Amino acid sequence: MKKIIFLLTIFCIFSFSGCKNKIPELHPTADNPVTITFWYDASVTEAGAPPEDWIAYKIIREKLGIDLKLTMLPLNASDRNVKVNAAAEGNMLPDMVVVNREPLMNLVKKGLIMQVDDLYPLMPERTQKMYNESSRHFATFKGKCYGFSTPGGKIQKNEGVLIRKDWLDNLNLSVPKTIEEYLNVMRAFTFDDPDGNGKNDTYGYGAFLEINTYEEGLGRRLDPIFGAFGVCGTWNMTESAPGLNVRKTEYYDALNTVAIMQREGIIDPNWLGYKKDDFRAAWKSGRFGIMREQNSAYASESNYAPFDRKFPNGEWIVIDPPTGPEGKSAVGVYTIPYTTLVISKRAEQEGKAPLIAALLEWMVSDEGYYLLGWGEEGVNFVFDENHVPVAEGIPDPSKSFAKSAQQSLTQLRNMVFYHSDAELVSRYPTYITEVSKKQMSALKVLREMQQKSWVNATGSDTLPVPDTDLKRFYEQGVLDFVTGKNTLTKNNWLIWVEEFDKLGGLQWEKDGVAKAMQSNYLY
Repeated sequence: MKKIIFLLTIFCIFSFSGCKNKIPELHPTADNPVTITFWYDASVTEAGAPPEDWIAYKIIREKLGIDLKLTMLPLNASDRNVKVNAAAEGNMLPDMVVVNREPLMNLVKKGLIMQVDDLYPLMPERTQKMYNESSRHFATFKGKCYGFSTPGGKIQKNEGVLIRKDWLDNLNLSVPKTIEEYLNVMRAFTFDDPDGNGKNDTYGYGAFLEINTYEEGLGRRLDPIFGAFGVCGTWNMTESAPGLNVRKTEYYDALNTVAIMQREGIIDPNWLGYKKDDFRAAWKSGRFGIMREQNSAYASESNYAPFDRKFPNGEWIVIDPPTGPEGKSAVGVYTIPYTTLVISKRAEQEGKAPLIAALLEWMVSDEGYYLLGWGEEGVNFVFDENHVPVAEGIPDPSKSFAKSAQQSLTQLRNMVFYHSDAELVSRYPTYITEVSKKQMSALKVLREMQQKSWVNATGSDTLPVPDTDLKRFYEQGVLDFVTGKNTLTKNNWLIWVEEFDKLGGLQWEKDGVAKAMQSNYLY
């Protein structure tokens, strides 16, 4: 059945050529192939290019009639941009090239790359697995898409809200849903002895200050609270209300909620002094019952083991972030470091676009996916009982896909990897805990976390940042309101925002929105 679908796709792809005026219709064969040049983003630059006798070259030539010519792009992003922009100036782009944001915008402006909206339907399997509305929007300018954007190696949405289910059960409480229910559970976890040890040594919520350019203010560990009011993260990246979240009226309500947690003592009072390691040691020692944590930091074997040894009957579960008064809810924001595969205008005019679509579709077929991702079956890997590529069992262990000497064979894995279970299972294996004998999987936890509500803030990590004085005023100001050093009233908050604007906050927002609009980041 897959073979029939693939052949139908190829038929549709070559029919595409006849629908374009003045574009030649190519009919390549293995004996008379069409050359496709590709400047690629290597998975391991120090490993070198694939060898001349790479089996993928042979298969691509025989099945698609393509003579693929590869050129590795520089590792350094600036060097890569210089290379691409120089080729653009001389109108010497290859047929395909992977580009960052700045060259993408430059190539679109110069009219040197083709619009690819019509190619997505010609790659149904690839489109389903690797692209979505967000990725297409990233490469869309004035309603036309100019490339195929995919994220880098960073796994997105890999954090979530966790709660001690055993504490809920001990206190006969349900999983909280609304922000008010969350606060009530925090109170119970703090004052009602949820662990039953007779001591006053537990708290509702745990956190630490983890701040970056796109998660300013109180940082990501408290973003689930701010998400309930629609103001998590530094920036609002929507077309309808772009700007700094700290200047939104809802920010006051979110900050007031954290101030309540602090005032009532239902957040671990050490959160302001914790570093990441302190925070993780605290939840493993049973100090608090609700937190935002990363999948592996919670559920990987070595990370979960201390908690398992101390609390064999303890249990954390992933839950939905709290819902606010207007129905908003989010674990936090995420950004995607997209790179974009573009096709030169010259390649389009030479009739190569349908061939390129066929090549990209083949790459995500079972044959292409495993060949580009792990190497040759029976040589570089074998499948285990779960159809996961592994090195154990190959005839020559020195040819394992994991060996540095073999990494040139998988230099194009960035073209096919999309964080599938097959790719991640070796990183996050299922295991049985030593003491409680529970089955644990950081991969299963990851998939649960990714299904929760998140806010897309792609591009917000590239926007202008505040100067040192404004940053200090911002971060210290919100902390002063939370700790009570500055009384949080609506009037005092408005006075603070006015001072924030005078110090450069308003101009920072204007500059950020302008950059977001110019870069087509708003959605």
